[in-house]
Amino acid sequence: MEGAWRKVRKALGRRLCAHAPMLGGGGVRRATAGAGVCRRDAAVAVASALAGESGPSTPAGALRRSKSGGRPSSSSSSSKGKCAICYASMRSGHGQALFTAECSHMFHFHCISSNVKHGNYVCPVCRAKWKEIPCRSLSSTSPHGRIGGNQSRSSQQDPHMALRRQVSNCRREVRRLHTSEPSDYNDDEPLQHKEAFDNVNSGSGKTAQISSYPEFQSVVESSCLNGFDILIHVKAPTSSSDHVTGSLVHESSVRSSSRAPVDLVTVLDVSGSMAGTKLTLLKQAMGFVVQHLRSSDRLSVIVFSSTAQRLFPLRRMSHHGRQQALQAINSLGSGGGTNIADALKKAVKVIEDRSYKNSVCSIILLSDGQDTYSISSNSQGTSAACRSLVPSSILNEHHMVPLHAFGFGADHDSDTLHSIAEASGGTFSFIEDEGVMQDAFAQCIGGLLSVSVQEMHLSMKCIDPGVQLRSIKCGSYPSRVARDGRSGSVDIGHLYADEERDILLSVTVPKSSEQTSLLRVTCAYKDPVTNATIKIEGDEVKIKRPTSTVSEPVSIEVDRERNRIQAASSIESARAAAERGALSEAVTILEDCRRVLSQSFASQNGDRLCMALDAELREMQERMASRQLYEASGRAYMLSGLSSHSWQRATTRGDSTDSTTLVHSYQTPSMAQMLEHSQNFSSSPRSQRPQVRGARPVLEKPQPRRN
Repeated sequence: MEGAWRKVRKALGRRLCAHAPMLGGGGVRRATAGAGVCRRDAAVAVASALAGESGPSTPAGALRRSKSGGRPSSSSSSSKGKCAICYASMRSGHGQALFTAECSHMFHFHCISSNVKHGNYVCPVCRAKWKEIPCRSLSSTSPHGRIGGNQSRSSQQDPHMALRRQVSNCRREVRRLHTSEPSDYNDDEPLQHKEAFDNVNSGSGKTAQISSYPEFQSVVESSCLNGFDILIHVKAPTSSSDHVTGSLVHESSVRSSSRAPVDLVTVLDVSGSMAGTKLTLLKQAMGFVVQHLRSSDRLSVIVFSSTAQRLFPLRRMSHHGRQQALQAINSLGSGGGTNIADALKKAVKVIEDRSYKNSVCSIILLSDGQDTYSISSNSQGTSAACRSLVPSSILNEHHMVPLHAFGFGADHDSDTLHSIAEASGGTFSFIEDEGVMQDAFAQCIGGLLSVSVQEMHLSMKCIDPGVQLRSIKCGSYPSRVARDGRSGSVDIGHLYADEERDILLSVTVPKSSEQTSLLRVTCAYKDPVTNATIKIEGDEVKIKRPTSTVSEPVSIEVDRERNRIQAASSIESARAAAERGALSEAVTILEDCRRVLSQSFASQNGDRLCMALDAELREMQERMASRQLYEASGRAYMLSGLSSHSWQRATTRGDSTDSTTLVHSYQTPSMAQMLEHSQNFSSSPRSQRPQVRGARPVLEKPQPRRN
C-alpha cells in the first residue's frame, strides 16, 4: 500500500497519471494529471479515494467528475458548458476540477466548495438536498485531517487542506460575514487607475440634439392665441456599439469603451416569503448583473429581512471581485420579516461614506413584501408614510442618486415602492411573473451602463415681446416659469444613450403682420466620461403670419405628446377612483380616454404610440374587473405605467394580454440589447426556463420629423 501512495505523490508532482486504491476489491481509481487537467484535478480524485478508504463509500454521483475534466453529459444542467454558480466555461483544457452532484448537475469544484463553505448544502440549480458534499468527502480523508503523509504542508501549498479547515468553521464564517460591518462605510475599493482609461474614446463627437415643433406652421396675422403648443424634443448622444456587449466582459474591452463607470448598490429582500424559487431566481438575476459589470464598475450588495446587512463594500468587478460577489450571493438564505427602511439607510450610507466616486451611481431595490417595521398598519399606503422610508439625503430636486424599485409578486407594497422611486428620481417596475425577474434587472442595467448625459438643464426664452410662456408639461421633472412669463427651465438630470425626452410648452401668440419668432431653447449638460460641460443652442421657433386662414393639419409630434399626457392624466385619475373603491368609475375614466385618443389626428394616421397607449389603457381596465384582481396586480400595473410616463423611461409592467400592439415606447437600444442577452443567458436549458412574456416584438417609438 505504501508503494502505491508513493507513486501517487510522485505522479502528482510530475503531472502524470496516478492510480489510487479504492475501497472494496483492491481496484484502483484512475486520476489523469496530464494535458488538460491540473494537479488539483488529480488531488480531487486521490482525496475521494482516500475518503472511501477511511469511511463509508461515497455514492457514485456525490463526487463524480468527467474523465477528461471536460463537459458533463447531456443530462447535466450545465449542458451548455457553463458552471451554474460562476457561469464561466467548463470546457476541456481549462485546468479546473469539476464536481458532479447526486442530482447530476455539474460545477467547478472551487465554486461549489466555496458555496458549501458558506453553509449552502443544496443544489443551486434544482435545490435538491445533498447527502454527500465535496467538503465532507475531503474532510474525511484521514483521522488526522491530512491528505497523504506530509502534515507540515501549509494551507497555501495545499488548497484542499485549507478548504477542509475552512469548512469545519463554515457557520462561524457566515456569522462573521454578517456581523463585521464597520461603523463607517469608507472601505470601498479604490477606482481603477486612470492610466487604464488613457486610450478611452472620449466620445465620437456626437452630442445631444434639440428639435422644436410648433402646433401649426402658420397662424393668421389677426389672431391672438393664449394656448399655442410647442414640442421640445431632446435626444441623448447615440451609444457606442461596445456599451453593452457580450455575456462576460473582458478587461481589454475597458480600453475601447466610451461609457462611464458605475457605482451600483443593490438592495435585496431575503425575507421568509422569498424562500424557494424566488430566492433561486434572484440569485440567478444577480449573477447576470455581476457578469455584465466591468472591472471599472463597483458593486455593493445589501440584503434585508428583519434587519439589513451589507454583504460586502463597494468592490470593483474584476475577475476576483466577481468571484467573491457570486459566492456571497449564492450563500444567501431566506427568513424573517421585511425592513425596507433599515436597508435603504445602509444603501445610502454606502454611497455617502465612499472614499472614491464613480461618475454614475444608482440604487436597485427589490422586495416582495410590505415593510412591517417602519410603517404602522393604520398609515400603510399613505404618501407621508412612504416618504418616511426614504433617507432625506436622496430627496433632492436634482436626483443625483436615483433609486429604481422592483415590486415582485402579488403581495408587495406597490404604493411604498413607487413613492420611494418617485422621490429619488428613479422608476418603479412591477415583476408579476417570477420568470422575468432577470429580464427586468437586465433592462434596468442596460440603461444604467449607458449613461451619456448628466445634469442636463434646458432653458427657454421668449423672443418676440408679445410672446409669453404659460406652462411647461414635463412629467416629474422639476420645472419653473419666470413670473414675467418670458423664460422657463427644466432639469432633466441624466439620460441613457439614445434616450429621448419630450417637453410640451404652451405660449401666448400676439397679433402680428410679420413672421413671429416665438422662443429659443438652449441646453447644457455634463459628459460623464470626460466631465466636460457641453452647451447646445437650438433653432428659433418661428411661425408664419398669413393674412387669411390657411388649412393645415396639426403637427403629429405635438398631437402625439398631448395624447401621452392625456393618457397619463387619465391613469392617475382612474387610480384615485379605484383607491376609494369606485372601480366602475375608474373603468369609465379609462374608456373615455381611449375614445378621445382614437379620435385624435395622430391615432387616425396610424401612430404606433397611440396604439400602445390604447393597449395599455385596455389592460388596466381588465385588471379592474374585481377588487381582488386590482389588489393583486391592477394597482402595481398602473403605478409602473405612471412611473414610466412621468420619467419617460422604460419600466417592467407586469404582463400584457395583447403582445402584438404593446409598445415599449421608452426602451433604448442598450436596454433592448441587454434584454436580449438576458433571454439567452441561463445556466439551465432554455426550454426549462419560465417563459419570458416580455420577449415580444418591440415597436420603436416613431422618430420626430422636422417640419
